[in-house]
Amino acid sequence: MDMVTISEEAADALRKLLASKNAGPQTGLRLGVSRGGCAGWQYEMQVADAQEGDTVVEFDGGRLIVAADSLERLSGCRVEYSDSLSDAGFRIINPRAARSCGCGTSFEEVDKPLAPEEIEDCGNS
Repeated sequence: MDMVTISEEAADALRKLLASKNAGPQTGLRLGVSRGGCAGWQYEMQVADAQEGDTVVEFDGGRLIVAADSLERLSGCRVEYSDSLSDAGFRIINPRAARSCGCGTSFEEVDKPLAPEEIEDCGNS
């Protein structure tokens, strides 16, 4: 399985977020997916400690935690951060998504990973 990666901007934002919450050494941005959303699966993100079976991705000054039951669907994803007037916050870029909802919080999965340019946004289809 491919690891989840994080952009430099997202890593910086996560370090600041964890510091502002006085997060302990086991705390990070925990990622998961659950059934729901307009495209079938929805992303879940929260500042939390790792749970048994989770995969922890350490980087300088922070950590991503991938929920054990979501690892397959999040494999190969990249966490990015946007801080614009219309879109602020963490966002998951998923090469395994056939399509994503317009707001980027849910996705429909496919059997094989797609290149980023092959992912269509359901807000534009």
